[in-house]
Amino acid sequence: MTSKIPTVQLGSTGPRVGRIGLGAMGMSGMYGATDDAESIATVHAAIDSGANLIDTGDFYGMGHNEMLIGRAIAERPREDVVLSVKFGAMRGPDTAFVGVDGRPAAVRNFLAYSLQRLGVDHIDVYRLARLDPAVPIEDTVGAIAELIEQGYVRHIGLSEVSAETVRRAAAVHPIVDLQIEYSLISRGIEAEILPVCRELGIGITAYGVLSRGLLSDSVRPGTTFAPNDFRAHSPRFQGENLNQNLKLVEALAEIARAKDVSVAQLAIAWVLTRGADIVPVIGARRRDRWAETVAALDVQLSADELAAIEAAIPADQVAGERYATAQMAMLDSER
Repeated sequence: MTSKIPTVQLGSTGPRVGRIGLGAMGMSGMYGATDDAESIATVHAAIDSGANLIDTGDFYGMGHNEMLIGRAIAERPREDVVLSVKFGAMRGPDTAFVGVDGRPAAVRNFLAYSLQRLGVDHIDVYRLARLDPAVPIEDTVGAIAELIEQGYVRHIGLSEVSAETVRRAAAVHPIVDLQIEYSLISRGIEAEILPVCRELGIGITAYGVLSRGLLSDSVRPGTTFAPNDFRAHSPRFQGENLNQNLKLVEALAEIARAKDVSVAQLAIAWVLTRGADIVPVIGARRRDRWAETVAALDVQLSADELAAIEAAIPADQVAGERYATAQMAMLDSER
């Protein structure tokens, strides 16, 4: 059994990070009620296991997530953590998303607040959460590059952008990684985005590896979600879409049972086979879920098993888009 998570370099110019990272968004209510004490214990468990990459966003819980992570990492040496922070998504007091701001002045403002909430003097990887259609990516990346010169940021990342935008950004400053959804159920990056990132030496930090719980044991036919749960508004979790997707998951579950592993572990192990330049970022909210995640590193998949897994979940049979219509419109990566 894996005792310590191995490390890989994030892109050709980035820091060394654990082979699996911890995504913290779910610790701030995106998927229902949470427990801060258990969340902090989970962060500590991840760091202890060698997963130094902790991913957050200044808009997760309107600052709650950054403050939570700040409390968790305050008890650990700063060099033991690689902080990945997204910024730019704006929210109203009713929690609605109201736009994106990638202007250089806004970049500096967002960073100032993140440093304060996290209780640190620098961010390791800083990235715009969604492309601002009103601001050239060159301007946003250039502003982060200035913050690197000033010592407030170490590296620049990207999030949910197209291959063309990746090229434009990389022409301004080295980019260490692109954070984007990638899983057995969401494989859109394979056609163009992933090859361009590999050409440019840019790593992938893959979120949504478990498709927000769909590729796990936590969602069943007829499952309902609280109004404040992201999945209550996600097309893939609605009505017949959910039923169709769960049929695919059941086919995957048969393979998992034959290997005596969980569906989640099989889904993570599949992503791990796609290349050392792809780092899954798993949104565990509890220590037991994190332990399950780490155990996926021990799952070995043969060529025949990989073929069976991909046959169980054909990409063209997944029902529903990965976001609601309004949010899909914000994804440069889907254009």
